[in-house]
Amino acid sequence: MKRAIFRHVTLGLTLAIATVFATGCEDDFIDGAPTNSAEIGNGRSGSGSGDTGPTGGTPGEASSAAILLVIDEDSIDNGNEPNDFSDVDVNDQKAELGVRDQLRYFGRNVGREVTLYTGEVGDEGWFALKTIPDVWRSAGPTDNGVQNYVLAGPGLGSPNRDDDREAYLDKIPDVTPLRATGLAMLTGQTVFAVVYDSDVSINYSPLNGSLKGANLGLVALRVIEVAERRDGSTGSLPKVTVEILDTDRVRDLPLQLFANAPKPQSSSEPYDTTPPQDIESVVLTTAP
Repeated sequence: MKRAIFRHVTLGLTLAIATVFATGCEDDFIDGAPTNSAEIGNGRSGSGSGDTGPTGGTPGEASSAAILLVIDEDSIDNGNEPNDFSDVDVNDQKAELGVRDQLRYFGRNVGREVTLYTGEVGDEGWFALKTIPDVWRSAGPTDNGVQNYVLAGPGLGSPNRDDDREAYLDKIPDVTPLRATGLAMLTGQTVFAVVYDSDVSINYSPLNGSLKGANLGLVALRVIEVAERRDGSTGSLPKVTVEILDTDRVRDLPLQLFANAPKPQSSSEPYDTTPPQDIESVVLTTAP
């Protein structure tokens, strides 16, 4: 009898502990992904040690912020390898200044993992915004320059008082092409990107870019892996495996800038095509 009572008590305690543990875990998850209230880091080193950088964070954690990027046709476009998207998949049939709809394929495949190529050295496909011009803030409709760009505010995709939809989109300082090192630093991060139908034009010395031109829309992605591309040319930049996220949910996160994105000296230097073994942590700044 005593042995039976002991077994009964032990079983009850085990169930109680399991219930408390499960309840605590539920509070740490949103839609199956752990939450992360810490400042965002890249979450890994190239050695695969799983060590976090000084800003914290690990791959798989839901972000408390998203990094604002620009992506052009060298990464996402109809007919691009390795996905061979159709024109409808990427909104090509309605490409226009100021389009801010989620790309159709991405909107219909939230949660799916896909691999994207990222262009060539000198013809990159992913770009970081590091400086927000004052005129973006004053353009409206909000008092935040990044939000005004994302909303395609006056002169940022929609007509301003002079009926100029691109008035504030040329020669934007520090539009930074991302090569292997910069892409690798995004591992584990959530990115929110405006996608362009053509090339983003970059000038060096000083570094600036033109964000004029038709848009395909928006994508939100979590960067899972950045790997050397071995099936392209010598200048091919890494392939990036991403999880597709819902732009409507991600755009509600604070949008931040990739402050320490590596700055290339020229269109060919550095010739940075292989992700480094040791990956520097991302430094983010609040987008004004």
